[in-house]
Amino acid sequence: MNGRVQIKMTMFALSETGLSIEDVWVRYYGLGGAISAFEVQAYLAGLLSLPAYERNLLAEATNELLELSPVRVRVPTDAEDEPGLSGEDSRRALGAMGAFLFSAEEQETERLAALDRTQLLDSQPEARFDRYTEQAKEYFDVSSSIIALLDDRRMFLKSVIGPIEQDLPREITFCHATIRNAGPLIIRDALEDERFGTNPLVVGEPFIRFYAGYPLRGPGGWTVGTLCVIDQEPRGFSAADGRFLRKLAGLVEDEINAEPSSPSRDVPED
Repeated sequence: MNGRVQIKMTMFALSETGLSIEDVWVRYYGLGGAISAFEVQAYLAGLLSLPAYERNLLAEATNELLELSPVRVRVPTDAEDEPGLSGEDSRRALGAMGAFLFSAEEQETERLAALDRTQLLDSQPEARFDRYTEQAKEYFDVSSSIIALLDDRRMFLKSVIGPIEQDLPREITFCHATIRNAGPLIIRDALEDERFGTNPLVVGEPFIRFYAGYPLRGPGGWTVGTLCVIDQEPRGFSAADGRFLRKLAGLVEDEINAEPSSPSRDVPED
């Protein structure tokens, strides 16, 4: 790693947390760092090269500060790279954590590659996924529950309960919007939502009024699909509902990223 990825990750982390370069330098100095705060500032501005030891010590100092924050980004060190990795390989190794280093087109390429790695697209139904759509439908008392995977053009239903058509064009689906979210997408009444009021799935079959979807992360943390519940009547969505959907989505993610033989689990109680 030549330091460029470390610099970009460090600056992104500082912007997300409100930490300053001075904060990083104080922690770095406490770990035994030998360069001045001015030199750290010059390095992070791309004006000064540092030996690997000092760069990695700065990364460790930043990561220690990040442990005290809700931000999930971490700055990689040289030791985390595989031998012989290029700068491009190092960037890809960061997965979705380094999404800000990619253009929108590159992010989609990486997302689709992660979807391919799951080997779930166009696969047969499996009980390990169906059990979670069943739990979701029962808890929310809705007409439909799905686990959907989205490639570059369509929505593939890995598990489905209810009148939702297989292989719908991705662009018209609610799940297309959900995979762009960091968190859930909740539509209490689609007819009253300016984003979806004229959507063909709202004004036509299956006449969606209520939708709650949670993005599902696959290999590398890239979002490959969604867990959704759907109904033909508008309804509310409580904090308890949100907790249940989030926990259930976490269990589905475990299945997406695990071997098919791994045991499934029931959703934990609040």
